Amino acid sequence: MKISSTTNLLKSLVVLSLLFYYATADEVSPHTVSRYRRNNPKHRSENNGHEPGATKTRGSKAKKGLFGGMGLGFLFGNDRQQTMEGSDEELDTSDIASTEYRGSWKIDSENAGVSAMHVQLMPNNKAVWFDSTSNGLSEIQNNPPFCKPRFGGRQTDPPQDCTAHGVEYDIETGQVRPLKVGSSPWCSSGGLGQKGNLVSTGGDKDGFKAVRNLNLCPNCDFEENPRALFANRWYATQHTLEDGSFIVVGGRNAFNYEIIPSDSLQFTPRMTELALLEDTTDDGGRENNLYPFVNLLPDGNLFVFANYKSIVLNPNTGETIRNLPDLPGGSRNYPASGMSALLPINLDIDENSVPKIEVLICGGNTHEAYTFSDLQQPKRTFLPALRDCGKLNLNEENAKWEIEQMPSRRVMGDMLLLPTGDVLMINGAQAGTSAWNSADIPNLTPVLYSPNKKRGERFQELNPTTIPRMYHSVSVVLPNGQILVAGSNTNAFYMLEKYNDDFRFPTELRVEKFSPPYLDPALEKYRLEILEEESDKQLKYGGEFNVAIGQTEENVKQSNIKVTMYSPPFTTHGYSMNQRLLVLKMKEVAKGHISVVAPPSGTLAPPGHYLLFVVHHGVPSHGMWVHIAQ
Repeated sequence: MKISSTTNLLKSLVVLSLLFYYATADEVSPHTVSRYRRNNPKHRSENNGHEPGATKTRGSKAKKGLFGGMGLGFLFGNDRQQTMEGSDEELDTSDIASTEYRGSWKIDSENAGVSAMHVQLMPNNKAVWFDSTSNGLSEIQNNPPFCKPRFGGRQTDPPQDCTAHGVEYDIETGQVRPLKVGSSPWCSSGGLGQKGNLVSTGGDKDGFKAVRNLNLCPNCDFEENPRALFANRWYATQHTLEDGSFIVVGGRNAFNYEIIPSDSLQFTPRMTELALLEDTTDDGGRENNLYPFVNLLPDGNLFVFANYKSIVLNPNTGETIRNLPDLPGGSRNYPASGMSALLPINLDIDENSVPKIEVLICGGNTHEAYTFSDLQQPKRTFLPALRDCGKLNLNEENAKWEIEQMPSRRVMGDMLLLPTGDVLMINGAQAGTSAWNSADIPNLTPVLYSPNKKRGERFQELNPTTIPRMYHSVSVVLPNGQILVAGSNTNAFYMLEKYNDDFRFPTELRVEKFSPPYLDPALEKYRLEILEEESDKQLKYGGEFNVAIGQTEENVKQSNIKVTMYSPPFTTHGYSMNQRLLVLKMKEVAKGHISVVAPPSGTLAPPGHYLLFVVHHGVPSHGMWVHIAQ
């Protein structure tokens, strides 16, 4: 009895000391309790598959590059090795129209039927989202009717589940079409294929090894192969490679990756081990390295970040090309769940330069936060989320993380690249972690981060929403520049007032749209119109193409515009997979048209569909869908 009392007292003292630390050191990046600190494990430079079907290589030659030792001159012609230097140099922001507008919110739908856990904007301007077939009933019936045995939910629910667990949402009208979902996609991954199809991988229960495909047609439903993958992929990350195939990285107890096609459900799965994932797994069930952050780099290698460590990886050989410095402060991946994005890549630069490649990682929580928020149920303690942001310049051989402080703490938030090149941080909480009911204090206030501004001027708080968007919420950049916000379900099944359920946060079925500051009505005069019928939509790598623009009251000067190209991501659990934004090189701006140069290779823009914007005085046009291929 004495031992038990002493143990409880020590646990209480640990929690109190952590809370006291955060309360008295708000401007300091939170530290990690020493007993959870890891030694820095040496990452193995080669990972050999040891199971049947495992493979070490897809190609015979290891990729080197600026991020692994050699330069990127081959991408841009000549041997252009000069990097855009200085953390504050960036793009000139003097041509951006000023506004005091902090954005606005509106309800787009009162009930979408399915709470959005995963979302993908499709090239037909429909947002596809789905949750899980493992957690009871949704609020919309399958149409045409389709039933299967119910998993999860209330004991009083019917034994057959005839509800839909996915919908196609019309972003213009708010109309919903139910989608038939077979195997459970709970905590899965996904991305757009080269043909504009949605490819979804993994999930739980009967969906651990599933690959699903949704084509672009008015009445299409998911097709799937439930046994397509080599390993179970639950909480994995899917990212597009330079040839349009997908790499699927990690997942619970999956310290490896596999590469799959984007246009077929039938293939031979092959697996390659990834030591980083095993090295960064926190013990005691905390993990903290699920949904790893993955980005394709301009030399074809990958930036891979898990927990607090990152590497540059050759996906073809499994070789670790470069070990990067640790990001201090805590854990950044699920369930600590920070945010991350590859910052916009500027291709409209001097011929003697190569683009700066930077990654931004913000928020999360400490290594031990999940222990207190979830593993000690029913008693929970929600540790304050991290407030710091780390930015790493991957061009620099000995780069160090540049640390900044957000205006507020955030965990489980989304990080979206806006058409202007700014970054939006939205959704999430200020305390706790991911997992059922494991967070508190909703962060209702979006934050705009402007990487091109000087340090100390980059963050701006925007107008808040009134709807908490907690665990399992999502957001989407729309072609008109608005942000669609949906989801939030911290419960093991749909809990709503109409059922007299007891909940801290309800299952959220409402859909919102947020208008960022660039949609200030006073700035409408700067908003250009792309004349799609007169513009080129099929792009070739390195080729020039024409963007036609409507008449304006003033002459459009090249110094006042930029053309950006955005890859709409698959967003779930606070991470937007495949997201990237390129600032394209302009050759000529004449009356009524802009001559633009397409990205030079698939390492900068994998083949597929993108949204193209013309940004004038900091105000984006309505986006036009384009497709790039060889």
